[in-house]
Amino acid sequence: MLSIFISLFLRSIHWNMFINDTIIALATAAGSSAIAVIRLSGSNAITITDKNFISKSGKSLKQKGTHTITLGHIVDGERYIDEVLVSVFRNPKSYTGEDTVEISCHGSSYIQSEIIRLFLSKGCRVARAGEFTLRSFLNAKLDLSQAEAVADLIASDNKAAHQLAMQQMRGGFSNDLKSLRAELVNFASLIELELDFSEEDVEFADRNKFNSLLDEIVQTLKKLIDSFASGSVLKDGIPTAIVGAPNAGKSTLLNTLLNDEKAIVSHIAGTTRDAIEDELSIEGIKFRFIDTAGIRTTEDMVENIGIKKTFEKMSQAQAILYIIDANEISPNTTKEIQNRIKQINVEYKDKKIILIINKIDQVNPENLIDFCKDLDPIMLSAKSGKGVEILQKRLLGMANTGLLNSGDTVITNVRHYEALTKALIEIQNVQTGLESQIPGDLLAIDIRQALYHIGEITGEITSDDLLGNIFSNFCIGK
Repeated sequence: MLSIFISLFLRSIHWNMFINDTIIALATAAGSSAIAVIRLSGSNAITITDKNFISKSGKSLKQKGTHTITLGHIVDGERYIDEVLVSVFRNPKSYTGEDTVEISCHGSSYIQSEIIRLFLSKGCRVARAGEFTLRSFLNAKLDLSQAEAVADLIASDNKAAHQLAMQQMRGGFSNDLKSLRAELVNFASLIELELDFSEEDVEFADRNKFNSLLDEIVQTLKKLIDSFASGSVLKDGIPTAIVGAPNAGKSTLLNTLLNDEKAIVSHIAGTTRDAIEDELSIEGIKFRFIDTAGIRTTEDMVENIGIKKTFEKMSQAQAILYIIDANEISPNTTKEIQNRIKQINVEYKDKKIILIINKIDQVNPENLIDFCKDLDPIMLSAKSGKGVEILQKRLLGMANTGLLNSGDTVITNVRHYEALTKALIEIQNVQTGLESQIPGDLLAIDIRQALYHIGEITGEITSDDLLGNIFSNFCIGK
């Protein structure tokens, strides 16, 4: 507990001068647009803006309450720069927890730069990447996991990633950890108290209740750790390799799924020699499709390099679409193709494999009935699009969205995953220590370590390097 207090104290000293500056940045995308928003934050944000603003109502911004909008002009001496709307957010009821001003101006690049240049000359400085959100964290408006979710929300490009980021930003993950941590701190305090009365051989912490609590914590940590596998693919997309023999229709399928001529399609075998990747959102779930070189034996050195890449992409993928040309299936080839399918299933048993029979518009489907028995393939024509909708439904069914739909907490951040894994190890050490009846001072060490790793996630334990790494990935105006 002392280490947490020291960390917070040192952090407040280190950042104290840093957050006293009034910062400014463009909060909207750079370039010309209908409107642009310029954001200021700091103790002098309202004062500096007020000196360069003439409201149409005649009232100064100092007279305005929090969460108010005022129409007027930004001026540089006698020169009118633009007619703007100025929004005032007074501390602590602002995003950063400081006095904050947002200037909505016309979206001319010249106007934006002139307003920013003016305020820089009046005492502001340009905000660093992520500094507005950093100040929000330092002023206890957000914990660290929520601050990281802000970046994820900005980067979200599909429904699943957006939902996961919103859940974390609203504190779902933080609340789970705070509840778990509060109970652990309570028992840790009792065990620490026992150390003060070690000569009297007393126990303040009920060991049976403590064991039950540890079991609950282990289950919670394991559930969160296990959710990472689903969360990371929902956030970043499910890598899906499209594989098969040359001319099976892999590139045509990719183009049909994307509704775009992404890959070159030709009747010449071996046309695709390198992996071609693109993303598609299907009902809010992102898939990263990888079209690969056709698998065959060839003397072509370049094509062989492409085939080698095919196997690499298969090993890296979460799912494999294995395509067979319906024209290849005959009584003479059935056994060979079935052996090929079995080999794929054995070598990539940890992958989700969907078998696809393509070009069914070129054959009599009844001729495929015996071959398809027990294989559960998807029959489609990539060229006409027939059956592609069925494939999309199979892909969605394959994606593990149960956790997302149930509202359970899902983690997507590698840093959180590593911290939770370390915390689990320490909690299991505590359990082992209780079973072995080791002294309370040794138990306390493992408990402190578990609390340390949990505190790393929410920001109760931080370092300058960690904060710098996290917030440097933000855009400037956030």
